[in-house]
Amino acid sequence: MTIGPIGIFDSGVGGLTVVSELVRHCPELEFIYLGDTARVPYGTKSPEVVQAYSRKITRLLVEEGASSILIACNTASAHALEHLKKEFSLPIEGVIVPGARRAAELSLTGHIGVIGTQGTILSQSYVHAIKALQPQAQIYAQPCPLFVPLAEEGWQGHEATRLIVESYLAPFKDTKIDTLVMGCTHYPILADDIQTFLGPDIRLVHSGEAMWQTLKESERALPCTPAPKRRYLATDTGSRVRQLAERFMGISIEEVEHIDLV
Repeated sequence: MTIGPIGIFDSGVGGLTVVSELVRHCPELEFIYLGDTARVPYGTKSPEVVQAYSRKITRLLVEEGASSILIACNTASAHALEHLKKEFSLPIEGVIVPGARRAAELSLTGHIGVIGTQGTILSQSYVHAIKALQPQAQIYAQPCPLFVPLAEEGWQGHEATRLIVESYLAPFKDTKIDTLVMGCTHYPILADDIQTFLGPDIRLVHSGEAMWQTLKESERALPCTPAPKRRYLATDTGSRVRQLAERFMGISIEEVEHIDLV
């Protein structure tokens, strides 16, 4: 039986850090990626708006032949996942639960930090998901909105990035966290800066790694083929989209297709 490609979506190009990790583990994976680059960011929008955008994107990916959906966006996972599961019959996964599960597995002390967009942090989705797995966990959350533009500018290792990382993450120094969830798909781009500030003993949770672990442990067959077809869709396909996509993926992308979701 032929299995259709995985449909993967994000508010922009940050979700390509998840795609990159999936492809690293499964080079023959077939997928359709959609970045809602015309309406990014989702982190500052209301839950209702994020749900409406996510519903349109999911419907389009299903129409394009997706056999399952991965929400590679923490904000959409927080606000829209359960709504989408009720409306669509195909398997749908978000990044919150896999990330929470990975954090619970890695933490030896139960003291866990979470960073993300304003929307993700305010939703408390990671708090609820981690406590469902580890009720006694102590969770410390911090929104880090400026990390997204820093990642997109390619400013990892920059002095300005060091100062902003220090400003955002300084409160964690007064906690006993041993694990930090990078609850935004842009943040792995700044992982070295984050690790340098927090120190080598703090374990970082990457959404892509956590998602791969979830897929690997599931009983669903993955759409793998010796010559995988991969499509990259965006609601705004300016030249910067390809530039960022190639930077986040580390490979050259031949074409970014324009999709109008209005």
